[in-house]
Amino acid sequence: MYKLTGTVKVVNNTVQVSEKFSKREFVVTDSTGMYPQDISFQATQDKCSLLDGVHPGEQIEVSFNLRGREWTSPQGEVKYFNTLEAWRIEKAGANSGMGSISNDPIPASTPSPIEAASSDEDDDLPF
Repeated sequence: MYKLTGTVKVVNNTVQVSEKFSKREFVVTDSTGMYPQDISFQATQDKCSLLDGVHPGEQIEVSFNLRGREWTSPQGEVKYFNTLEAWRIEKAGANSGMGSISNDPIPASTPSPIEAASSDEDDDLPF
């Protein structure tokens, strides 16, 4: 799981790619480095609605997963693509879910900080 806090630059409309798949793209400007970076994200399926209350100029925190895939062109050329798949969007500085756009729990594969700390103490492994 990754997180990025930045300023919303663009929020596109939801696009119905196929009968069973929809996506919504948005761009967040990360100004933490020397040069601002415009980072493109996508939300898919039911997560598209996370962007309904989001507007350009707002500060948000995006929780996302990094996805990658291989594609072979009709000419046989192999290319690789990455996608930043958003699964939670919160107003920056939101406390304990206050102002949260999504109330989804953290995926089960990601332990909470409390679970991570307690599991380290009970771990019998030497490393």
